[in-house]
Amino acid sequence: MTGDYEILTVKEICELLRVHPTTVYKLTREGKIPSFRIGSDWRFRKDLILRWLTETVRVRLKAEQAIESGVNGDVRRPSMARGTKPIRPLRKA
Repeated sequence: MTGDYEILTVKEICELLRVHPTTVYKLTREGKIPSFRIGSDWRFRKDLILRWLTETVRVRLKAEQAIESGVNGDVRRPSMARGTKPIRPLRKA
């Protein structure tokens, strides 16, 4: 592989993404963020992180737009919390 890449530490990634180190470790453990190990330490290529961040934001925006436009009939009422069921009226005896 040719070229010089800026390599970042966990601390630098935390500052770049403005997240807690626990979040960075969780993302690396789950394979959701591009990373590699040197010994027991995690390292990150800045160019890959910026590309990953751009793609993640793009996918999230598309998903939010799809939900707002009612694609696939998935229209959620903003007043309902996720995972809750609507309240049914009481039955008369």
